[in-house]
Amino acid sequence: MKKNTWFLTLLITVLLLAAGGVLLWRTGFFQAATSLEGLQAYIETFSPYSHLVFFLIQLASVVLAPIPSNLTALAGALLFGTLPAFLLTWAAVVVGSALVFQLARCLGQAFVDRFVSQALSDRYLDIIRRKRDVFLAMAFLFPFFPDDILCILAGLTEISFPRFLVMVILFRPWGLLVASAVGGSVVNIPLWGMALLGMGGLAVFLLGMKYGDRLEEALLRRFRRK
Repeated sequence: MKKNTWFLTLLITVLLLAAGGVLLWRTGFFQAATSLEGLQAYIETFSPYSHLVFFLIQLASVVLAPIPSNLTALAGALLFGTLPAFLLTWAAVVVGSALVFQLARCLGQAFVDRFVSQALSDRYLDIIRRKRDVFLAMAFLFPFFPDDILCILAGLTEISFPRFLVMVILFRPWGLLVASAVGGSVVNIPLWGMALLGMGGLAVFLLGMKYGDRLEEALLRRFRRK
């Protein structure tokens, strides 16, 4: 890509991202995102365009991380129902993942360096290049991997865009589906079951906080082997 074209594309991208962040801030999104009720109220204020706003928020959660996709999916399910919220979120995640992948593919390392720290790039890029499909599929399934960053880094590898897109479609939506199902009350669980799930979730969270880095490192060591 010619230098002038590269610079213009980068400039437009940065301006659009900045404008999106400012718009979310000016409309009170970041204050609303501190609670589920706040998110619901925020999305409802844009009626009759609530579905479009919800889609754009979910898209921003990929491109303008960190925005909690699972939390916004849950809020959307409470407003629209499980299936609409899930499909909108899934579509937004696919579009956002494809967007950051293509930007990295077209603009190269200089673009990636503006969004991904050197430490994270060093940690994941070589493994993505060598293990590609297997690593990306597992990373998309495990909650402690930075999915959005991995999508950016994948754009620097030789993996084809159609292959990458298939993996995003197949492996990224499962946590979003669970959040949408819970928010839409599709999953009806008795009180004692909710208590058990709550304790189990708390245990998994605490174990993840304590041992998540070790598990990730163990997986990374395994992938580094031949």
